[in-house]
Amino acid sequence: MQVGIIGLPNVGKSTLFNALTKVGVSAENYPFCTIEPNVGVVEVPDYRLQILADMEHPLKIIPATVEFVDIAGLVRGASKGEGLGNKFLSHIKNVDAIIHVVRCFEDENIIHVDNTIDPVRDAETINMELIFADLETIEKRSERIKKIARSGDKACMHQIDILNRLTDELEKGKPARKLDFDDSDKELIKSLDLLTSKPILYVANINEDELLDANDNTFVNALREYAQKDGSDLIPICAKIEAEIADMDDNEKMSFLNEIGVHEPGVNILIRKAYELLGYITFLTAGPKEVRAWTIIKGTKAPQAAGKIHSDFERGFIRAEIISFEDLKREGSQLKAREMGLLRSEGKSYVMNDGDVVVFRFNV
Repeated sequence: MQVGIIGLPNVGKSTLFNALTKVGVSAENYPFCTIEPNVGVVEVPDYRLQILADMEHPLKIIPATVEFVDIAGLVRGASKGEGLGNKFLSHIKNVDAIIHVVRCFEDENIIHVDNTIDPVRDAETINMELIFADLETIEKRSERIKKIARSGDKACMHQIDILNRLTDELEKGKPARKLDFDDSDKELIKSLDLLTSKPILYVANINEDELLDANDNTFVNALREYAQKDGSDLIPICAKIEAEIADMDDNEKMSFLNEIGVHEPGVNILIRKAYELLGYITFLTAGPKEVRAWTIIKGTKAPQAAGKIHSDFERGFIRAEIISFEDLKREGSQLKAREMGLLRSEGKSYVMNDGDVVVFRFNV
């Protein structure tokens, strides 16, 4: 699963992508600098891994990862092909969640496609293009289904009703992710793969001198209010600073952040938020060979989680022996946690929790 980074041209998308991935893609000051999407796999910062490693002294530590896609800037009229828009919109269709970067800083040296800074207008520009693209998708599906519905097929007639309702709501400016449908209708909607059905996180790109008082930034506050109406979250980030510290070693980085009064890089927060946006949680395994974070979808049951390690684990699943990370951290070792009766034996119906430290028992 992938997270796509979108926004207008020159809002800091590629600069932020550089900071996230250290790939070093082009981030020049002109529109459509990025055409083909750049992809980077990013480690998810997780303090728990080092704590487990200090207990187990493993040969290696393997974190969870998130895949980010830097998608070229969209402009007004993208859904009609403006600025290579159709191509860029197709790239968004391939991702599972969206990070929408919005410019919230003044800088006369950096071109803005609309010449003025207005984060809400900019966000609406992108979101309306996504809606227009979805309306076109629905129209094409409707045309196909209507041909079958002429024969009196009741299932097709019901689908047309759902598509008409979707059209009505989208035309009011409501994204598909905010609409409530019966479970029986959600499969149809899922099959449409609508752009506005994807979860979204807004990133307010701010100036470095506003990092500590981002909540006083009128641009940020206006965008946050807009995001909240959409049911989405927002985080302020200075992409310029993040790119500058991306190549520093850990000591240099922490020293710099301490000087400016920040406790961790903004991209760390962004990566974790993106991980959550995809609906992911992490379970952990810890032993002398490796300490590892395993990615599963929230709601996954123990046998399917075991299958993430090896298909034999799921096929021959017997039980999961689990200690919560917090219990393990408090006791200082797996042995001590077991002695304190903190190990639980869970069966096939157990739903995994984030931070479960687990050993799977199986037999094939």
